[in-house]
Amino acid sequence: MLATMPADITAFEGVRPRRAAEAVRIALDEARVVLVQGARQAGKSTLMRIITRENPDATARTLDDPDMRAAAAADPKSFVDVPGMLAIDEIQRVPELLLAIKADVDERPRRGRFLLTGSARVFALKSVPDALPGRVRTVELWPFSQGEIDQAADGFVDAVFEHGPKLRHSTRLTRGAYAERLVRGGFPEVVTLARPASRRRYFNAYIDNLIEREITEIGEIERLPELHIVLRLLAARAGSLLVMDPIASDARVAAATARRYVTLLEQVFLVKRLPSWSRNVSARATAAPKIFFVDSGVAAHLLNQTAEKLLEPTNNAFGPLLESFVASEISRQLSWNDEPIELSHYRTRDKVEVDLVLEHPHRGVVGVEVKAAATVRQDDFRGLRHLAERVGHDFVVGIVLYSGHQTLSFGPNLIAMPTSALWELEP
Repeated sequence: MLATMPADITAFEGVRPRRAAEAVRIALDEARVVLVQGARQAGKSTLMRIITRENPDATARTLDDPDMRAAAAADPKSFVDVPGMLAIDEIQRVPELLLAIKADVDERPRRGRFLLTGSARVFALKSVPDALPGRVRTVELWPFSQGEIDQAADGFVDAVFEHGPKLRHSTRLTRGAYAERLVRGGFPEVVTLARPASRRRYFNAYIDNLIEREITEIGEIERLPELHIVLRLLAARAGSLLVMDPIASDARVAAATARRYVTLLEQVFLVKRLPSWSRNVSARATAAPKIFFVDSGVAAHLLNQTAEKLLEPTNNAFGPLLESFVASEISRQLSWNDEPIELSHYRTRDKVEVDLVLEHPHRGVVGVEVKAAATVRQDDFRGLRHLAERVGHDFVVGIVLYSGHQTLSFGPNLIAMPTSALWELEP
């Protein structure tokens, strides 16, 4: 079920409530070490301050501070030897601390002892020792969801499994409104910027800083311009299959280099791979994943897309970017959802496709197609019908999310629904 957003959080410096906050509180009650990881500037430090203010015995330290970082590297054991909870921001900057944390929690196995944040997938980094198996609970913090921005329900994932084809939703949002949301994205600072020029400056600085500072700290980059090129090529392929050979060819790098660059971009939460769905586990591992961006605003910026450009009749970017946007919104909801729901995509050898597949081990399969158009045709359900035949009684509902205003039925267990259902539906 969805994590609720306690009203007391809103009193903290005017910050919007974060659904992940309750997941962090629960994790601290159950685990010795809790790691909040996600994109830089997604709100991890603010969330850490909120949690530590709720715990009078907590001490907070940030490794972005050079003096603090030097002290941690020089004497990790003394650095973590404080009473009560210790919250450490940007733990990936001094990975040696993890061994000291392991020793501490082994000696004093208290729940909620450490709250860590990281702007990289900490335990995927080569420099990180295998120090905390079974001792750490991970919570992912994404940029704002649309529901967090609007203070809406964010109930789509729960609702589709609970109500299936009985779901109904209407909206007044237009294609233009969706385009505006897509180019804005969800980074907290960008949400406060009204001027497109200000957003462009933010995204330029964000991408440059991430590549020239964050990525170079966790991996060897021979030529930074190549990484910029690969990132732009991925933006052009957002919502599409991740096939390395053409990316490597267009970037003029070796395929192995392109793969390594994509892995680094995923480790710093710029992009995310979406696995292929199959009832056969080995088939899932071998089929090509899709690629989408953690924040749609970053992808749109890399392609020089504005809301006005996306609405031009000859623009081919709206559809793929909207699919990436929907995938990231659903991923946000899954990050705080207690249910064991997996997100993937469906594609057969005959190239029959379903953009997104949600599977619950006990409650069945939901298929989601994403269309930028304001109208829907029977042919838009071709992939969903194929998926329904494939899974039989386990098929819950097939949904085409589109830019229209009403929910429409297209046959048994098949409906078209406005895309705003993602964040406006109640669970």
